[in-house]
Amino acid sequence: MIPRPPEPELMDEAEQARAYAEADFDEPNAAFIERVEAVLEAHPVPAEARVVDLGCGPADIAVRLAERHPGWRVDAIDGAAAMLAHAKRAADAAGVGDRLRLVRGRLPEAPSEVPVGGYDLVLSNSLLHHLPEPDVLWRTIDRIARPGAPIVVMDLFRPEDEGTLDRLVETYAADAPPVLRRDFRASLHAAFTVEEVRAQLGACAASLEVRACSDRHLLVRGTR
Repeated sequence: MIPRPPEPELMDEAEQARAYAEADFDEPNAAFIERVEAVLEAHPVPAEARVVDLGCGPADIAVRLAERHPGWRVDAIDGAAAMLAHAKRAADAAGVGDRLRLVRGRLPEAPSEVPVGGYDLVLSNSLLHHLPEPDVLWRTIDRIARPGAPIVVMDLFRPEDEGTLDRLVETYAADAPPVLRRDFRASLHAAFTVEEVRAQLGACAASLEVRACSDRHLLVRGTR
């Protein structure tokens, strides 16, 4: 197994944020949303649910969900001001700015706007591998989710060897701008394995389960 060098927690460079906001993440983001919808079939939430997206980045997922569910109120949280600037433009362009609140904050110091036990649905995509202390994510989720709330977290998982990592970069980022190729490689290195995440859950989020859901992604799902 290749080692895990940590990745910077925030993506706050203007070039980095712009590249992510303009990149085509339609396939993984659409897949994440479909997995959220599958969880909601088993664990429905109120029509006027309060939802949070931790580590929202440019908020593509939060915007799509707000469009799909016109009764939802979505809090999209990220620590990077540059990402949130792109998120605001996306929310305004989609006409969901009145129901999508952008909050700047870093875990575990959740902003005062984030209610304890106040969310009907907790989501996170591609945040876990940025955290120096991964348990922070699971403890935060436990703190802000209402009892019984569904939880869906997706992230990359670390390949077993450099050859596999190289193939993933060539398959999914061959035509990407250099900053995205660099960051995708770094993210694969920084990601946790399924087994590592399972151990994290066993220590502080035993009600959740994890499995690989693609050749590069893992999925954590369950209820609080």
